[in-house]
Amino acid sequence: MPIPDFQTIMLPLLHCFSDGQEHSIQDLMSTLAEKFSLSEDELNTLLPSGKQTIFYNRAGWARTYLTKAGLLEMSRRSYYRITERGKQVLASNPPRIDMRFLEQFPEYVEFREREGVRRKPKATGADEEEKTPEETLEDAYEEIRNDLAQELLVLVNQSTPAFFERLVVELLVKMGYGGSRRDAARAVGQVGDEGIDGIIDEDRLGLDTIYIQAKKWDNVVGRPEIQKFVGALMGKRAKKGIFITTSSFSAEAAAYVSSIDAKIVLIDGKRLAELMIDYDVGVTPVTTYQIKRVDSDYFGNG
Repeated sequence: MPIPDFQTIMLPLLHCFSDGQEHSIQDLMSTLAEKFSLSEDELNTLLPSGKQTIFYNRAGWARTYLTKAGLLEMSRRSYYRITERGKQVLASNPPRIDMRFLEQFPEYVEFREREGVRRKPKATGADEEEKTPEETLEDAYEEIRNDLAQELLVLVNQSTPAFFERLVVELLVKMGYGGSRRDAARAVGQVGDEGIDGIIDEDRLGLDTIYIQAKKWDNVVGRPEIQKFVGALMGKRAKKGIFITTSSFSAEAAAYVSSIDAKIVLIDGKRLAELMIDYDVGVTPVTTYQIKRVDSDYFGNG
């Protein structure tokens, strides 16, 4: 089944504490996973940041909201147990515990008011907030990033071939290829024969060479173009190449690359824009947010 949202986890999580013993979220993960019949892939699915699994993040926020409502309490660092209120809630046998259910408890309402976020019901009557705060932030970040990538790709397609070559040079240098912009600039755009647009050192010591084709294309790049590039590499006795395009590659082209001995990396327009964002090429930071957590080690020596 799909990974449950954090509100769906609340009631099963509270049941896990019904034995009156203290538990950590980490200790309960396998029990909750079995409850929701989650596969290994689902358990290992990460948030876009790659810092935490989605299921662990949602279970953690379910615990947070249950604690704010007074149904759970911290017994010691990272461990929680059920309260008398929590026992009374379970005794009432509710079909579901969610944010709407928790609004009956003054401590939870006060927490939400301090948080500065009020739940707004959808037209269907369901709770709007089905995602944890981290997921909401990361979704917003991904939306901004995708819009930026699309805008970058439009500008790249409008640029001159010379500007595009300089852009590729700067990106590759920032990624750690070539010795310097000056060295890389002498390599890219000056070979121009046999389907090769340039060469660049794989590292600053020049231990290996990578051949490059960088083209602003409107149409999908097919297998014949990749075969031509691979043939050019063989003529240079080279086994490493990067094919960069502002369009996309056909499935046949991608399959061909995966079936040959030469190491060919295909970078389409979408990935090019994403790399430009990652390595600050053509973009500039506007605002930075830091998400922090409690340092358990700091409080462990008290």
